[in-house]
Amino acid sequence: MKDDLKKWLEGIGERFLRKVGIRRGQVVLDFGCGSGNYTIPIAKIVGSEGIVYALDKNGRSLDKLMRKAELEGLRNIRRMDTSGEVKIRLSDNSVDVVLLYDIFWYFPPWDPKLTKLLAEVYRISKPGALISVLPKHVDPIRLKDKVEGAGFKLKNKLSGIIIHDGTLEEGYVLNFIKKHSFQST
Repeated sequence: MKDDLKKWLEGIGERFLRKVGIRRGQVVLDFGCGSGNYTIPIAKIVGSEGIVYALDKNGRSLDKLMRKAELEGLRNIRRMDTSGEVKIRLSDNSVDVVLLYDIFWYFPPWDPKLTKLLAEVYRISKPGALISVLPKHVDPIRLKDKVEGAGFKLKNKLSGIIIHDGTLEEGYVLNFIKKHSFQST
């Protein structure tokens, strides 16, 4: 497990996230970032011109993430503590990419909290923004329908090696694009 995390942080993660669509200079929100298994490689990709907002309700995980970032010399990660509320304290149309990775045990498709979260993600995302979803612990078809119903269009399904609970495994993400205009029904 520790070797898997090391391999992920030493290159596998960056390669996968570049395929997802993360690029230098972007503003990225890693929602439910935990201790930063995705945040750290993203921060390396976006570089000093970019920003990664690391949002989580677990303060100890965020402490661990910020220690890792300091050791790596990464100064482009902005810690965002939350009590679990769905409000994201970012400006409208301010984010290029949002990662919703392995959060659906807490935001299942049938829960109104997910509807509120997706409305917030829509609000903070720039037109054409990328919303990347790791559909763990959930029916992916139901989740896809929910995300599309919130104003996003499925761009692609990307398979590859991901990290989940500290272990490398074959998996996939669903990548969505924010529609330029949206009227909820």
